[in-house]
Amino acid sequence: MTETIVSSQSKEFIIGFGHPFCIIGERINPTGRKRLAEEMREGNYATVEADAIAQVEAGANMLDVNAGIPLADEPRILAECIQLVQSLTDVPISIDSSIIEALEAGLAVYKGRPLVNSVTGEDEVMERVLPLVKKYDAAVVAISNDETGISEDPNVRFDVAKKIVERAEDHGIKRNDVIVDPLVMPVGAMSTAGKQVFALLRRLRDELKVNSTCGASNISFGLPNRHVMNASFLAMASCVGMTSAIMNPIHQQEREAILAANVLNGNDPNCKQWLAKNRAAQGEGEASGRTRERRRARARRE
Repeated sequence: MTETIVSSQSKEFIIGFGHPFCIIGERINPTGRKRLAEEMREGNYATVEADAIAQVEAGANMLDVNAGIPLADEPRILAECIQLVQSLTDVPISIDSSIIEALEAGLAVYKGRPLVNSVTGEDEVMERVLPLVKKYDAAVVAISNDETGISEDPNVRFDVAKKIVERAEDHGIKRNDVIVDPLVMPVGAMSTAGKQVFALLRRLRDELKVNSTCGASNISFGLPNRHVMNASFLAMASCVGMTSAIMNPIHQQEREAILAANVLNGNDPNCKQWLAKNRAAQGEGEASGRTRERRRARARRE
């Protein structure tokens, strides 16, 4: 059975077909967040701190940390953010950068076994990133595009994934330490995007026997009511082989869809997590209801 082991200094998490779905929190990323980008550039990590804590409290099993800010000192910022996040939480981290110097800076300060996000199928990129992954004994996300760009043909994306997996093995990186991102297309722009990625995920599981991940919100880009679409996608994708996703765990619908999928896929024995989460939520709801009733009674008396 394919298992990818990642860890912090004190906590290990296993990504795999026989294990609960891995929620990788996406919020520590300045892309599209102008205020956060300015804060990080200035060395102000208050929002990074708040986002790290909130995502773990919401149920994130890992945190993705990205410091991609144009014209900023990305290696320094990424290293500082990783050190901060590791001082606040005990979940493993996905070190996210397209800059090799930033990846190395992050890996150099990381305590534990991280996930490197990411390597593509471009020969130059593989020859720069894979030796670094091997040097630091990390796991790595393999994104299914190469010099030709992102193909709309899922068979081409599978071939790119296979190429990366095999090149990683040439560098001494085990197949179970490569997590493939098959690249989810927006279903609003390509009506077959969901069907294509489900077929691709099956092939990654059954033929390459690798774990997989994705940016979950890509599927709903441009559509209304995105959280319902994302939640449905996550549950369905987990049934055909996807074992993790980079997503926002604070969104209740998506988080609950994964909890339910864990039960239905047999990865939550005796519904232990489901019962714990829902009994806690029920208790909170009953407490809130009693508070509201007391307020109404007080208002009637007054």
